[in-house]
Amino acid sequence: MRIKICRKEAKESRYLLKLIEVTSEGAEKQRQLLIREATELMKIFGAILEKTK
Repeated sequence: MRIKICRKEAKESRYLLKLIEVTSEGAEKQRQLLIREATELMKIFGAILEKTK
């Protein structure tokens, strides 16, 4: 199912973003924003999967 792939990709993106080290404050804020967005996408895709079962 494509939604499972989307959830997996969002999870992987979040993991990779957590591995990145940044030195500037602006880049850190952007990284945190992207981590939150990836987490939200994971939750959305997970909810879709639960409702389609």
